[in-house]
Amino acid sequence: MPLQLRSLIRASGELELSLTEVPMPEPKADEVVVRIEAAPMNPSDLGLLFGAADMTTAKASGTADRPVVTAAVPPRVMPAMAGRQDESMPVGNEGAGVVVSAGGSPAAQALIGKTVGVIGGAMYSQYRAVHVSQCLLLPEGTTPAQGASWFVNPLTSLGMTETMRREGHKALVHTAAASNLGQMLNKICIRDGIGLVNIVRKPEHEALLRALGAKHVCNSTSPTFMEDLTNALAETGATLAFDAIGGGKLAGQILTAMEAVINRTAKEYSRYGSAVHKQVYIYGGLDRAPTEFTRGFGMAWGMGGWLLFPFLQKIGAAEAERLKQRVASELKTTFASHYTREVSMSEALQIDAIAVYGKASTGEKYLVNPNKGLG
Repeated sequence: MPLQLRSLIRASGELELSLTEVPMPEPKADEVVVRIEAAPMNPSDLGLLFGAADMTTAKASGTADRPVVTAAVPPRVMPAMAGRQDESMPVGNEGAGVVVSAGGSPAAQALIGKTVGVIGGAMYSQYRAVHVSQCLLLPEGTTPAQGASWFVNPLTSLGMTETMRREGHKALVHTAAASNLGQMLNKICIRDGIGLVNIVRKPEHEALLRALGAKHVCNSTSPTFMEDLTNALAETGATLAFDAIGGGKLAGQILTAMEAVINRTAKEYSRYGSAVHKQVYIYGGLDRAPTEFTRGFGMAWGMGGWLLFPFLQKIGAAEAERLKQRVASELKTTFASHYTREVSMSEALQIDAIAVYGKASTGEKYLVNPNKGLG
Protein backbone atom coordinates (compact mmCIF):
# COMPACT_ATOMS: atom_id res chain seq x y z
CA MET A 1 0.00 0.00 0.00
CA PRO A 2 1.17 3.58 -0.65
CA LEU A 3 2.74 5.55 2.17
CA GLN A 4 1.83 8.99 3.50
CA LEU A 5 3.68 11.21 5.97
CA ARG A 6 1.48 12.12 8.93
CA SER A 7 1.67 14.39 11.95
CA LEU A 8 -0.13 13.59 15.21
CA ILE A 9 -0.28 15.65 18.40
CA ARG A 10 -1.52 13.58 21.29
CA ALA A 11 -3.56 15.05 24.12
CA SER A 12 -0.73 13.88 26.39
CA GLY A 13 1.51 16.60 24.88
CA GLU A 14 3.58 14.60 22.39
CA LEU A 15 4.11 15.11 18.68
CA GLU A 16 4.52 11.97 16.56
CA LEU A 17 5.68 12.00 12.92
CA SER A 18 5.44 8.75 11.00
CA LEU A 19 4.77 7.09 7.66
CA THR A 20 1.34 5.50 7.40
CA GLU A 21 -0.05 3.04 4.86
CA VAL A 22 -3.10 4.39 3.04
CA PRO A 23 -5.31 2.82 0.35
CA MET A 24 -4.45 3.44 -3.28
CA PRO A 25 -6.79 6.31 -4.28
CA GLU A 26 -9.52 5.68 -6.83
CA PRO A 27 -10.40 8.68 -9.01
CA LYS A 28 -13.94 9.97 -9.29
CA ALA A 29 -15.26 11.20 -12.65
CA ASP A 30 -13.51 14.59 -12.52
CA GLU A 31 -10.44 13.44 -10.62
CA VAL A 32 -6.97 12.22 -11.49
CA VAL A 33 -4.48 10.16 -9.49
CA VAL A 34 -1.03 11.72 -9.43
CA ARG A 35 2.18 9.90 -8.59
CA ILE A 36 3.77 12.63 -6.47
CA GLU A 37 7.45 13.06 -7.29
CA ALA A 38 8.18 16.47 -5.75
CA ALA A 39 6.65 18.50 -2.91
CA PRO A 40 8.33 21.51 -1.28
CA MET A 41 8.67 22.07 2.45
CA ASN A 42 7.23 25.55 2.83
CA PRO A 43 6.97 27.34 6.20
CA SER A 44 3.21 26.70 6.14
CA ASP A 45 3.92 22.97 5.76
CA LEU A 46 6.34 23.02 8.66
CA GLY A 47 3.69 24.70 10.81
CA LEU A 48 1.38 21.72 10.30
CA LEU A 49 4.17 19.16 10.43
CA PHE A 50 5.60 20.25 13.78
CA GLY A 51 2.64 22.08 15.32
CA ALA A 52 3.81 23.80 18.49
CA ALA A 53 6.29 21.06 19.41
CA ASP A 54 9.74 21.88 20.74
CA MET A 55 11.84 20.16 18.09
CA THR A 56 14.98 20.42 20.19
CA THR A 57 13.42 17.52 22.15
CA ALA A 58 12.96 15.37 19.03
CA LYS A 59 13.81 11.67 19.34
CA ALA A 60 13.97 9.02 16.62
CA SER A 61 12.72 5.43 16.73
CA GLY A 62 11.32 2.91 14.27
CA THR A 63 13.36 1.61 11.33
CA ALA A 64 15.30 3.20 8.47
CA ASP A 65 12.37 2.65 6.10
CA ARG A 66 9.65 3.47 8.61
CA PRO A 67 11.09 6.02 11.02
CA VAL A 68 9.11 7.58 13.83
CA VAL A 69 9.96 10.95 15.37
CA THR A 70 8.54 12.17 18.67
CA ALA A 71 8.91 15.54 20.39
CA ALA A 72 7.42 17.27 23.40
CA VAL A 73 4.77 19.97 23.07
CA PRO A 74 5.14 22.48 25.95
CA PRO A 75 2.04 22.52 28.21
CA ARG A 76 1.63 26.29 27.82
CA VAL A 77 0.97 25.96 24.05
CA MET A 78 -1.19 22.83 24.16
CA PRO A 79 -4.43 24.89 24.25
CA ALA A 80 -3.53 26.28 20.81
CA MET A 81 -3.36 22.68 19.54
CA ALA A 82 -6.81 21.74 20.87
CA GLY A 83 -8.35 21.56 17.41
CA ARG A 84 -5.98 18.86 16.20
CA GLN A 85 -5.31 16.78 19.30
CA ASP A 86 -5.31 13.01 18.68
CA GLU A 87 -6.02 13.52 14.98
CA SER A 88 -3.44 12.11 12.56
CA MET A 89 -3.00 14.74 9.84
CA PRO A 90 -1.43 14.45 6.37
CA VAL A 91 1.03 17.18 5.37
CA GLY A 92 2.12 19.01 2.23
CA ASN A 93 0.15 21.80 0.55
CA GLU A 94 1.43 21.48 -3.01
CA GLY A 95 3.47 19.24 -5.27
CA ALA A 96 3.91 17.85 -8.76
CA GLY A 97 4.02 14.50 -10.47
CA VAL A 98 2.67 12.36 -13.28
CA VAL A 99 -0.99 11.46 -13.74
CA VAL A 100 -1.25 7.65 -13.63
CA SER A 101 -5.04 7.20 -13.78
CA ALA A 102 -8.11 9.34 -14.27
CA GLY A 103 -11.86 9.40 -13.96
CA GLY A 104 -14.16 9.23 -16.93
CA SER A 105 -14.63 12.93 -17.68
CA PRO A 106 -12.90 14.31 -20.81
CA ALA A 107 -10.96 16.84 -18.69
CA ALA A 108 -9.59 14.07 -16.47
CA GLN A 109 -8.81 11.69 -19.33
CA ALA A 110 -6.87 14.43 -21.12
CA LEU A 111 -4.34 14.54 -18.28
CA ILE A 112 -3.33 10.84 -18.28
CA GLY A 113 0.44 10.58 -18.59
CA LYS A 114 0.89 14.34 -18.18
CA THR A 115 3.12 16.10 -15.66
CA VAL A 116 1.03 18.38 -13.47
CA GLY A 117 1.37 20.66 -10.51
CA VAL A 118 -1.23 19.96 -7.82
CA ILE A 119 -2.64 21.73 -4.77
CA GLY A 120 -4.92 20.38 -2.08
CA GLY A 121 -2.96 19.06 0.88
CA ALA A 122 -1.55 15.61 1.75
CA MET A 123 1.18 15.97 -0.88
CA TYR A 124 3.75 14.09 1.18
CA SER A 125 2.08 10.98 -0.20
CA GLN A 126 3.14 8.56 -2.89
CA TYR A 127 -0.19 8.90 -4.70
CA ARG A 128 -2.83 11.59 -4.46
CA ALA A 129 -6.31 11.87 -6.01
CA VAL A 130 -7.30 15.45 -6.82
CA HIS A 131 -10.01 17.22 -8.82
CA VAL A 132 -8.87 18.42 -12.26
CA SER A 133 -9.42 22.02 -11.11
CA GLN A 134 -6.62 21.50 -8.58
CA CYS A 135 -4.13 20.66 -11.33
CA LEU A 136 -1.93 22.87 -13.47
CA LEU A 137 -0.72 21.24 -16.68
CA LEU A 138 3.01 21.95 -16.72
CA PRO A 139 4.68 23.09 -19.94
CA GLU A 140 6.30 20.39 -22.07
CA GLY A 141 9.74 19.50 -20.75
CA THR A 142 9.06 20.68 -17.19
CA THR A 143 10.09 18.20 -14.50
CA PRO A 144 8.08 17.62 -11.30
CA ALA A 145 10.89 19.25 -9.31
CA GLN A 146 10.66 22.37 -11.46
CA GLY A 147 6.89 22.50 -11.06
CA ALA A 148 6.57 21.47 -7.41
CA SER A 149 6.44 25.02 -6.02
CA TRP A 150 4.00 26.28 -8.65
CA PHE A 151 1.27 27.49 -6.29
CA VAL A 152 2.09 28.86 -2.83
CA ASN A 153 5.10 31.11 -3.45
CA PRO A 154 4.33 32.20 -7.04
CA LEU A 155 0.69 33.05 -6.40
CA THR A 156 1.51 34.68 -3.06
CA SER A 157 4.07 36.96 -4.72
CA LEU A 158 1.66 37.76 -7.56
CA GLY A 159 -1.08 38.28 -4.97
CA MET A 160 1.06 40.93 -3.31
CA THR A 161 1.42 43.00 -6.46
CA GLU A 162 -2.27 42.49 -7.30
CA THR A 163 -3.23 43.66 -3.79
CA MET A 164 -1.02 46.70 -4.28
CA ARG A 165 -2.83 47.66 -7.47
CA ARG A 166 -6.31 46.97 -6.14
CA GLU A 167 -5.77 49.02 -2.97
CA GLY A 168 -4.27 52.01 -4.76
CA HIS A 169 -0.64 51.75 -3.68
CA LYS A 170 2.24 52.18 -6.12
CA ALA A 171 5.15 50.31 -4.50
CA LEU A 172 5.85 47.57 -1.94
CA VAL A 173 7.93 46.66 1.07
CA HIS A 174 8.76 43.00 1.76
CA THR A 175 10.49 41.45 4.78
CA ALA A 176 12.53 38.23 4.93
CA ALA A 177 13.09 39.27 1.35
CA ALA A 178 15.84 36.83 0.35
CA SER A 179 13.52 33.82 0.60
CA ASN A 180 12.42 31.87 -2.47
CA LEU A 181 9.22 33.90 -2.41
CA GLY A 182 11.17 37.13 -2.01
CA GLN A 183 13.34 36.32 -4.98
CA MET A 184 10.23 35.69 -7.08
CA LEU A 185 8.72 38.99 -5.94
CA ASN A 186 11.89 40.81 -6.99
CA LYS A 187 11.73 39.30 -10.46
CA ILE A 188 8.04 40.23 -10.78
CA CYS A 189 8.66 43.81 -9.67
CA ILE A 190 11.65 44.25 -11.99
CA ARG A 191 9.70 42.83 -14.92
CA ASP A 192 6.54 44.84 -14.16
CA GLY A 193 8.29 48.10 -13.22
CA ILE A 194 7.15 48.12 -9.57
CA GLY A 195 9.19 49.78 -6.83
CA LEU A 196 10.20 47.27 -4.14
CA VAL A 197 11.96 47.78 -0.82
CA ASN A 198 13.55 44.58 0.47
CA ILE A 199 14.28 44.07 4.16
CA VAL A 200 16.77 41.36 5.19
CA ARG A 201 18.89 40.50 8.22
CA LYS A 202 22.22 39.34 6.80
CA PRO A 203 24.88 40.84 4.48
CA GLU A 204 24.88 37.70 2.33
CA HIS A 205 21.15 38.17 1.75
CA GLU A 206 21.79 41.75 0.69
CA ALA A 207 24.33 40.48 -1.82
CA LEU A 208 21.99 37.78 -3.11
CA LEU A 209 19.20 40.24 -3.85
CA ARG A 210 21.48 42.83 -5.40
CA ALA A 211 22.82 40.13 -7.70
CA LEU A 212 19.22 39.59 -8.84
CA GLY A 213 18.96 43.29 -9.71
CA ALA A 214 17.24 44.56 -6.55
CA LYS A 215 17.74 48.32 -6.14
CA HIS A 216 16.54 48.86 -2.57
CA VAL A 217 17.83 46.41 0.07
CA CYS A 218 17.84 47.36 3.77
CA ASN A 219 19.46 45.31 6.54
CA SER A 220 17.37 45.44 9.72
CA THR A 221 20.44 44.68 11.85
CA SER A 222 22.35 47.70 10.53
CA PRO A 223 22.75 50.72 12.85
CA THR A 224 21.52 52.89 9.96
CA PHE A 225 18.47 50.71 9.21
CA MET A 226 15.75 53.29 9.89
CA GLU A 227 17.60 55.91 7.85
CA ASP A 228 18.16 53.45 5.01
CA LEU A 229 14.53 52.31 5.11
CA THR A 230 13.19 55.87 5.14
CA ASN A 231 15.32 56.84 2.15
CA ALA A 232 14.22 53.75 0.20
CA LEU A 233 10.58 54.52 0.95
CA ALA A 234 11.10 58.09 -0.21
CA GLU A 235 12.51 56.88 -3.53
CA THR A 236 9.78 54.32 -4.17
CA GLY A 237 6.75 55.91 -2.52
CA ALA A 238 5.82 52.57 -0.96
CA THR A 239 2.89 52.72 1.46
CA LEU A 240 2.16 48.96 1.55
CA ALA A 241 4.23 46.23 3.20
CA PHE A 242 4.03 42.45 3.44
CA ASP A 243 5.70 41.10 6.55
CA ALA A 244 6.76 37.46 6.87
CA ILE A 245 8.29 38.00 10.33
CA GLY A 246 5.18 38.83 12.33
CA GLY A 247 6.66 39.24 15.79
CA GLY A 248 8.85 42.01 17.15
CA LYS A 249 9.06 45.68 16.19
CA LEU A 250 9.63 45.54 12.44
CA ALA A 251 6.03 46.11 11.28
CA GLY A 252 5.80 49.21 13.45
CA GLN A 253 9.16 50.48 12.24
CA ILE A 254 7.94 50.22 8.64
CA LEU A 255 4.81 52.27 9.41
CA THR A 256 6.89 54.84 11.28
CA ALA A 257 9.27 55.24 8.35
CA MET A 258 6.37 55.55 5.91
CA GLU A 259 4.87 58.37 8.00
CA ALA A 260 8.23 60.14 8.20
CA VAL A 261 8.51 60.14 4.41
CA ILE A 262 4.98 61.47 3.94
CA ASN A 263 5.60 64.27 6.48
CA ARG A 264 8.64 65.47 4.52
CA THR A 265 6.29 67.11 2.05
CA ALA A 266 3.42 67.97 4.42
CA LYS A 267 2.05 71.48 3.90
CA GLU A 268 0.82 71.87 7.45
CA TYR A 269 0.97 70.15 10.82
CA SER A 270 -1.80 67.79 11.88
CA ARG A 271 -2.00 66.32 15.35
CA TYR A 272 -3.68 63.29 13.77
CA GLY A 273 -0.76 62.59 11.45
CA SER A 274 -0.91 62.33 7.68
CA ALA A 275 -4.10 61.45 5.82
CA VAL A 276 -2.25 58.95 3.60
CA HIS A 277 -3.19 55.36 4.46
CA LYS A 278 -0.24 53.13 5.31
CA GLN A 279 -0.77 49.37 5.45
CA VAL A 280 1.24 46.40 6.73
CA TYR A 281 -0.05 42.90 6.05
CA ILE A 282 1.44 40.15 8.19
CA TYR A 283 1.41 36.93 6.16
CA GLY A 284 3.92 34.81 8.10
CA GLY A 285 5.16 34.05 11.59
CA LEU A 286 8.91 33.52 11.44
CA ASP A 287 9.08 35.31 14.79
CA ARG A 288 6.42 33.95 17.16
CA ALA A 289 6.92 36.76 19.67
CA PRO A 290 4.22 39.43 20.12
CA THR A 291 3.97 42.15 17.48
CA GLU A 292 5.16 45.39 19.07
CA PHE A 293 4.70 48.90 17.77
CA THR A 294 4.78 52.47 19.05
CA ARG A 295 2.06 54.72 17.65
CA GLY A 296 4.25 57.21 15.83
CA PHE A 297 2.48 57.09 12.49
CA GLY A 298 -0.75 59.03 12.91
CA MET A 299 -4.24 57.60 12.49
CA ALA A 300 -4.33 56.60 8.80
CA TRP A 301 -2.83 53.14 9.03
CA GLY A 302 -3.68 49.49 9.12
CA MET A 303 -2.05 46.29 10.32
CA GLY A 304 -3.68 42.96 9.63
CA GLY A 305 -3.33 39.49 8.23
CA TRP A 306 -3.14 38.37 4.61
CA LEU A 307 -3.53 34.82 3.32
CA LEU A 308 -3.38 33.48 -0.22
CA PHE A 309 -6.57 31.40 -0.35
CA PRO A 310 -8.94 34.15 0.87
CA PHE A 311 -7.29 36.50 -1.63
CA LEU A 312 -7.89 34.09 -4.51
CA GLN A 313 -11.51 33.63 -3.44
CA LYS A 314 -11.92 37.40 -3.34
CA ILE A 315 -10.65 38.02 -6.88
CA GLY A 316 -12.67 35.15 -8.37
CA ALA A 317 -11.93 32.12 -10.53
CA ALA A 318 -11.23 33.99 -13.78
CA GLU A 319 -8.62 36.29 -12.26
CA ALA A 320 -7.05 33.43 -10.31
CA GLU A 321 -6.75 31.44 -13.53
CA ARG A 322 -5.02 34.39 -15.20
CA LEU A 323 -2.41 34.42 -12.44
CA LYS A 324 -1.94 30.64 -12.68
CA GLN A 325 -1.31 30.86 -16.41
CA ARG A 326 1.34 33.50 -15.84
CA VAL A 327 3.02 31.13 -13.39
CA ALA A 328 2.95 28.33 -15.98
CA SER A 329 4.47 30.53 -18.68
CA GLU A 330 7.29 31.81 -16.41
CA LEU A 331 7.88 28.67 -14.33
CA LYS A 332 11.54 28.32 -15.31
CA THR A 333 12.34 32.04 -15.07
CA THR A 334 10.41 34.38 -12.77
CA PHE A 335 9.02 31.56 -10.64
CA ALA A 336 11.96 29.17 -10.57
CA SER A 337 12.55 27.65 -7.13
CA HIS A 338 15.82 26.42 -5.67
CA TYR A 339 16.33 23.61 -3.15
CA THR A 340 19.36 22.55 -1.17
CA ARG A 341 18.38 18.90 -0.95
CA GLU A 342 15.86 16.39 -2.28
CA VAL A 343 14.78 13.80 0.31
CA SER A 344 12.47 10.82 0.49
CA MET A 345 9.75 10.82 3.14
CA SER A 346 11.85 8.59 5.39
CA GLU A 347 14.88 10.86 4.93
CA ALA A 348 12.70 13.84 5.85
CA LEU A 349 12.15 12.18 9.23
CA GLN A 350 15.84 11.99 10.09
CA ILE A 351 16.77 14.13 13.09
CA ASP A 352 19.72 15.76 11.30
CA ALA A 353 17.51 16.73 8.35
CA ILE A 354 14.83 18.17 10.63
CA ALA A 355 17.48 20.26 12.37
CA VAL A 356 18.26 21.92 9.01
CA TYR A 357 14.94 22.41 7.24
CA GLY A 358 13.04 22.93 10.49
CA LYS A 359 14.68 26.34 10.91
CA ALA A 360 12.98 27.57 7.70
CA SER A 361 16.17 29.48 6.95
CA THR A 362 16.86 31.19 3.65
CA GLY A 363 18.93 28.87 1.46
CA GLU A 364 17.95 25.70 3.33
CA LYS A 365 14.76 24.68 1.55
CA TYR A 366 14.12 20.94 1.15
CA LEU A 367 12.13 19.13 -1.53
CA VAL A 368 10.34 15.90 -0.65
CA ASN A 369 10.08 13.17 -3.29
CA PRO A 370 7.63 10.62 -1.83
CA ASN A 371 8.60 8.09 -4.52
CA LYS A 372 12.35 8.58 -4.29
CA GLY A 373 14.24 5.30 -4.64
CA LEU A 374 11.12 3.37 -5.55
CA GLY A 375 11.59 3.27 -9.31
